[in-house]
Amino acid sequence: MPHTKLAAAVKAVDWNANVTAFLSDSSITKVMAQRNLRLAIWARQFEISDHGNPALCFIREMQIAGQHVAALTALALYKPAAGSMRTMLEAAMYYTYFRTHPSELATVVRDPTYYVDKRTILEYHKVHTANFVDLQRKLGLVSRLEKWYSRTSAIVHGQIPGTWMDHHTIAEISPIKATEGLVLANLKEGEEIVHRLFLCTAGRLLWDVFSSAAKAELLRGLAGNLKAALALDAA
Repeated sequence: MPHTKLAAAVKAVDWNANVTAFLSDSSITKVMAQRNLRLAIWARQFEISDHGNPALCFIREMQIAGQHVAALTALALYKPAAGSMRTMLEAAMYYTYFRTHPSELATVVRDPTYYVDKRTILEYHKVHTANFVDLQRKLGLVSRLEKWYSRTSAIVHGQIPGTWMDHHTIAEISPIKATEGLVLANLKEGEEIVHRLFLCTAGRLLWDVFSSAAKAELLRGLAGNLKAALALDAA
């Protein structure tokens, strides 16, 4: 596309109107804000309790990815939002692994061909993280994670063309409420999976250092039987 045509297409989109329409629906913005707030609470507590750990870079990546979901949704860029959601979950998983694997983290930085996939991380937790197998089963973590990750990856990779892609040209980019609802539902599920992952892994291990206010927020909404299983105090 010649430069002038690209410029004309981008300018044809009323980006301000897209954002205004997004902000006018509090049922969407309130939930996105709440989910990003919980990610921020986790991030802040890890920054304090795991201070100096180089793996915290993944927590920062997780947090900004969640914020990007909101920004992209506001612009009606729905499919790119799926990519940010997947980054949010992957970064959270990487933190739970690399925080205790500094040599492997150094290899990631040094060698672009080296990576650790999600299956390796889950297998690590099954073997080495105390009570993970029992807790994840009670929280429904791994089954939910696998299903969500597969669905989100299919969107990101365009395995089903047209999914979350309602616009055929740049100039047509505008809010689509039905798709916006799908984005919100997927974000809610993805953030809930991150939340439960932390409760079973790094968050549980570092819980004693968390503030009382953070503990109360992170336990809010969990069923009584799950709180009992996790055995995490609120103070």
